[in-house]
Formats: sequence, C-alpha cells, structure tokens
Amino acid sequence: MRSRSARFLLSALAGAGLLLATPAAVPAVAAPAPVAKPSSDVKPANACYTWSGTLNEGSSGEAVRQLQIRVAGYPGHGGDIAIDGQYGPATKAAVQRFQSAYGLGADGIAGPQTFNKIYELQKADCSPANFDFSELNNCNSDWSGGKVDAATAKANALVTMWKLQAMRHAMGDKPITVNGGFRSVTCNSNVGGAPNSRHMYGHAADLGAGSQGFCALALAARDHGFTEILGPGFPGHDDHTHLAGGSGRHWSAPSCGM
Repeated sequence: MRSRSARFLLSALAGAGLLLATPAAVPAVAAPAPVAKPSSDVKPANACYTWSGTLNEGSSGEAVRQLQIRVAGYPGHGGDIAIDGQYGPATKAAVQRFQSAYGLGADGIAGPQTFNKIYELQKADCSPANFDFSELNNCNSDWSGGKVDAATAKANALVTMWKLQAMRHAMGDKPITVNGGFRSVTCNSNVGGAPNSRHMYGHAADLGAGSQGFCALALAARDHGFTEILGPGFPGHDDHTHLAGGSGRHWSAPSCGM
C-alpha cells in the first residue's frame, strides 16, 4: 500500500515538473598561470662585465677596452698597453701572454676560454681577485681631490690593480702587500709627496716588502706595465717599492741593480 502511494506521489511530482534532475558535471576552470616576476637573485653571466662575442685583432669598442684593462699587466718587458678600445698588435700580444700565463691556447684571440678565466679572476666590482679598491685608497672614500676627477682616478686605480694581479701571478701567487695608492692633493702634501706625484692620478701603488722583498718586486714590475718604478737606493724609497703607470718611463732602484 505504501509502495503504491509512493509511486503515485512520484508520478504526480514528475508531471508537475517538480523533480530536480541531477546537475551535469561542470568542467573545472583552470587557475590562471602565475605571472613570472623578476628575481633579484638573477644576475648576468658576470656581475661586473660580460663579453658577448669573440674579439681579435681589428676589433674595437667598449668590449676591447674592458679586455685591455684585464690584460694591462701583460705588455711584455718595458711595455705599456693603451686602454683605447683598439685591438691592435700590442693588445693581441698581451692577450697571448695572458693566455700562456694561465695555460690557455695562446692564439691572441679573446674567446670563451679567455673570458671565463677573466671571470674567475674578477670580483663583482670589477677589481681583481686578490686586490681591493680600499687598498688603493687610504686617503678618502670617494676618490676626489686629486689631479683628475674622481671617476678617472678610480678607473686608473683599477688598471693598476690588474697589473698587480698579473705580477702576483708571475711571482708564484704569493700575496703582495699594498701600503697605499691614490692620494688627493691634500693627502699627497701631508705625506710629503712629489708635487706631481702619480698617486694623485690614481696610477700608483706603494708596496711593502712582503715575502718577496723590495728588490724582487721592483724588478718584476718591469714586465707588468709599470712605467715608473722606484725602489731601494732611490731617495726616500728604501722602505717601500713605488710602482705607477702613466706616460714616460722612470725606473730607479740602484740597490737592486736597476
């Protein structure tokens, strides 16, 4: 009896359209893909400078100039490389010496192997691995007050550091003690420096004896782009070896046979 009543009720509801059909499954809507955000951890291939292609004799531009800074310590005995962005014979020869110094194929062409070695040797601020800007400036913090503008003084000091890096490697990778470098006009006057000292241009560094000794440092510097070398026997230089780049040549360390 109850079964017949239930069937009657269902039939009546169906006729009235009051029975609810089971809803069809709704396709899931995919969530929007997350938008990629730049990461502060993403860095270029090298934090200082990245070369984008091979350089060789005849190349020119900023990429060449950046290379010349890094190989400035490989000009050959008594040489000095112009940091002019022109890949001439002197730059090619310096690249070859750099390549030989680190066991690379010495073809004078700056390609991936050469650049990778430079990347290994330089820090994010472009200074070489074993020297710091702070060592080359114990006068002030902003490189101002010299005979050139602050940016030029700091750029000159960078070249000096890369020359020292080359010299350090040639001397067995033993630490080189740097006592000072850039001086403002005031700092130079306070220490009794020469009126036109290359320290005021950012070109110079004064070295302590370290484990090498003053004479060994002075003699080695002849092969690494230093045009001014003053050491023991030269007045006022018995307690340090002074090295500098820049125009002209003045080498004098009489006690060292130079």
